[in-house]
Amino acid sequence: MSDAVRGASGSAEGPFVTSGTAVLLERRYRILVTGYSISSYGTFLNLVALNLYVYAVTGRALAVGAFLAVRFAAGFAAGLVAGPVLARWSAKGVMLWTNLGQAAALVLLVAAPHGLRPAALFTVSALVGGAGTLFMVALRSSIPHMVGDGRHTWANSLMVSGRSMAMVAGFASSGVVVSLLGYSAAFLVDMATFLVCALTVALLPLTLGPTGRDTGQAAQDDPADGAADSGADSGAAAGKQRFSAAITALAAAPVLGLMVALRGVDALGSSSHNAALPVYSTRLDAHDPAVFVSVFWCVWALGNVLVQQALRQYTRRTERTVGALGFGLGTIAMSATFILAFAGFPWAATVPIALLAGAADGLTEVSYTSHLQTLPTTLRGHAFGLSATVENLGFGLGMIAVAAALDAFSPLSVVGVSHGVAIVLALVFLAQVVRHHGAGAEAVAEAASRQKEREDDAGPARGGHRDGAEISGR
Repeated sequence: MSDAVRGASGSAEGPFVTSGTAVLLERRYRILVTGYSISSYGTFLNLVALNLYVYAVTGRALAVGAFLAVRFAAGFAAGLVAGPVLARWSAKGVMLWTNLGQAAALVLLVAAPHGLRPAALFTVSALVGGAGTLFMVALRSSIPHMVGDGRHTWANSLMVSGRSMAMVAGFASSGVVVSLLGYSAAFLVDMATFLVCALTVALLPLTLGPTGRDTGQAAQDDPADGAADSGADSGAAAGKQRFSAAITALAAAPVLGLMVALRGVDALGSSSHNAALPVYSTRLDAHDPAVFVSVFWCVWALGNVLVQQALRQYTRRTERTVGALGFGLGTIAMSATFILAFAGFPWAATVPIALLAGAADGLTEVSYTSHLQTLPTTLRGHAFGLSATVENLGFGLGMIAVAAALDAFSPLSVVGVSHGVAIVLALVFLAQVVRHHGAGAEAVAEAASRQKEREDDAGPARGGHRDGAEISGR
């Protein structure tokens, strides 16, 4: 197969991708990231608009909590089925239909009669939570096929940068859009952003088969996959096979299970500062509580974008990734800076703290995603599905626990405990990473020593110390 044909077919793996094909793949991926960033803007805009709308329709703060609980529960469930879904349908199809489904849900919400609005709201919450999780699992697991081997960090960094800027724009404009145009307009804007993202997905010339592999190549690349696909048609066997694949995904890479667990605890910590920020900012300035929140997130996003630029330069210059070690160190830095953000420092100190928090958050996101993307294609979808389940569980349970704790304790105490747990687990994770690297280095040294001994024992007659003439004349 020629390089041009290989690039056009959607497979970007291996050393056969030409520079021209790489440029084309990069351009197409940038278009997709643009669509994803636009839909992320709509998501963050709607996160504010929907929460306010739930309270306006029901008049109960408890309904807002229930609305978020439904959303995270749907995301949790979607994470459990993401692996099997991507094993049966293409990543492109999953990304396309999840965007179209979310757009359709928002149309139904706008068109729903007033008496059915509460039911429609919770239906939208479930659809957006589940579809959003499936989309992200499909996107992250298929990135290696979209951009080519060795480009994971660049691609993840670009994706995180786009989402960070979209988050700031969405949060910053939500109040203006809702107050000037109303809730229905905000929902329709969000619907339009999902359609734009669906269009960019549809334009991708991907012919990816299940779990991001090229259609028709699964049986050639991995004979076990064919057996897996044939067994998937029987009910009990399929369920057992998928469970085994999920467990295998956790055990496939060094310390991956602990890494996913740390990601879940990190999500719990994220729920603490997300819930505590409004409370803390209100205590700082009861007349204008939005100032601290908006400034903090804007500076946070700036730090996130800046670290993505640095990561792209680092990988381009060294052709290396930050890996699991960067994930552990980034988690510690992120948790520590979020704790400091609630310590009551003046603006001169809070701004650089928020900048560092954003940078550390961006580092952990890219290093974590890139590490999971090194898994084989048959396990990648399961791994990202399990990760999404753990993250949604951590964030959802965290929101419930933190909301209750903030009634009795200060924001600093709540955030300190939540992120403190993440720091402790990150230290354990780093110890395991260093231990694994040490064991790996010893194994490599021992193997090299044994090889040298075999060469020394072989002698000239067996090739131990051949010169050039002997080699060429063989």
